[in-house]
Amino acid sequence: MLSTFRSGSIPAMDRELVRNRSLLNQGIRNHFITRDYLEVETPVLSPTLIPETSIENFETQFRSDFHPHRTCYLIPSPEIHMKQLIARGSGNIFQLARCFRNSEQIGPLHNPEFTMLEWYTMEADYIDSIAETEELFGSLAQPHTPEHMLPPFRRMSMAQAFWDGVGIDLEKVQSFSQIRTAAEKLGLTPTAMRTTWEDEFNRIFLTFIEPGLPQDHPLVLTDYPHQIRTLAKRKAGTPYRERWELYGGGVELANCYSEETDSTEVAAFFAQEYASLIEQRTASGGVIPDIDDSYHTIFDAAFPRCSGVALGVDRLFMAIHAIKTIQGVILFPFSDRILYRTERYES
Repeated sequence: MLSTFRSGSIPAMDRELVRNRSLLNQGIRNHFITRDYLEVETPVLSPTLIPETSIENFETQFRSDFHPHRTCYLIPSPEIHMKQLIARGSGNIFQLARCFRNSEQIGPLHNPEFTMLEWYTMEADYIDSIAETEELFGSLAQPHTPEHMLPPFRRMSMAQAFWDGVGIDLEKVQSFSQIRTAAEKLGLTPTAMRTTWEDEFNRIFLTFIEPGLPQDHPLVLTDYPHQIRTLAKRKAGTPYRERWELYGGGVELANCYSEETDSTEVAAFFAQEYASLIEQRTASGGVIPDIDDSYHTIFDAAFPRCSGVALGVDRLFMAIHAIKTIQGVILFPFSDRILYRTERYES
């Protein structure tokens, strides 16, 4: 059985859009290369992943007549390999990577396959990375770039966002019962499903905080609660982690950490997150990726202090050019290929 598009159904390619996307990629490369960052390419297909309960994965099989068969995964980000390069002495690095995330909605801001810009700066922390990201946005600016995408960035802590938005002092809702009570007072009905501190935090944030964030300039939202498990360092003497997310026009564009370089902390993260992932995916039937139990050993005494930023290039292009849907910036959006009805005929 063969498939074919209906006659006359394929729109003409928007060459100007493709040209502008090419110029954006060139601008990104020029920015980092002139600052002595090394461009790298890492695998898209991997036999192991970093365990992340918030991300569903694509699974496939390596098959060979000469080697054992092996389950592999499409990477959700290049982090797992880029950090191995740092451990080998790469210095400052960046990459425009193809990334894949399963079980997300197909909508204006999501496509299962997307382009991520990820870079790591040595001897830097998350605050240093704000300045680097501002410089990147400044170097990419064009006469048509809307003001809300131009530096300088606004900065706001997550604690300030919660206090301004709903009057919650995050440091007074550190237990699950406290944050659930706060959510109920805001009118959020408790769910029958088992939830965590992070679940309740996200319900409040997505319902009340995120829609009201300032949009006149890019906004850096800093210092995420430590209960949201990530490979970001704890901020000394506080209940927060050295992490920020960048919003442009109300849309999340980038995520940044002061990278955790303590092998004991990395091992603990892997163990805790993988246990939660097994429990979650066993119940849902989702993919449980293999992990590398020795991964934490790359974080030895020689591993440098560093900060990493992951930025969605498709969303960045949308924001710069005032395009409303991610389908408008990807040449072959997944939604078109799986939802478009084709004529079929017997061969």
